[in-house]
Amino acid sequence: MANRQMPPAPENHLRLSWHDTQMMASLSPQTVMDYFCRKSNPFYDHLCNNETIRMQRLGVEHLHNMMGLEYILLHVAEPILYVIRKQHRHNPSEATPIADYYIIGGTVYKAPDLGNVINARILNTVVNLQAAFEETSSYARYHPNKGYTWDFSSNKVLSDKSKSDKKDANAAKDDNSGTLFQKQRVDMLLAELLRKFPPPIPPMLQNLQQPLQPGQMPTTTGTDGGATNSADNNATGPLDIATEAIDMKPPPEKKSK
Repeated sequence: MANRQMPPAPENHLRLSWHDTQMMASLSPQTVMDYFCRKSNPFYDHLCNNETIRMQRLGVEHLHNMMGLEYILLHVAEPILYVIRKQHRHNPSEATPIADYYIIGGTVYKAPDLGNVINARILNTVVNLQAAFEETSSYARYHPNKGYTWDFSSNKVLSDKSKSDKKDANAAKDDNSGTLFQKQRVDMLLAELLRKFPPPIPPMLQNLQQPLQPGQMPTTTGTDGGATNSADNNATGPLDIATEAIDMKPPPEKKSK
């Protein structure tokens, strides 16, 4: 029984590029179609209507009267960018786009369609997420008492980063406790409240705060209610505040009968 060989997989044109060094310098909107229709170009189909009119030496305007595969110049941004479209013409007024090719600096590339772009982005996202999950799971630790924890000690970069993040968070917390304007504002409000509502002064200190007349000596109140001169009480030392004397006599003894 003969072995059946699988047909070769079609070549992915998204990974290809082509250029012709002999005609790259002379590219223009008039010569770009001849440049693209070179036989060495892997993006060019030799069974298209463009090849037919080239062999018959007809003008490009005859493509509208033919049906089948054709290439047209879609967009021009001289001198570096040209966009060529591959399409299937059904009638002179209707054609179905198949693929787009762009020429940048003389090099031809195939433009990816929307499906290829979405698939590439999704695949790139899934691969990065899988790598992130695998690296994250390698730092997970489990202990019967503590449960699941993270251990970044094996990765010096992550360990140093976590320490620096903690320091930055603590520094930011200290800085956010209050600005200089807020602190000064609070001090001003407290001083204003203290001025409007002063604390009560004890009676002993009220006489000390009374202003003295010129030549008058400060006086204090004695135990018997009379005013005495402070110079008599203490001529050289600081002012003494009079205090009430306390009788420390022992209780009378009981007489025995």
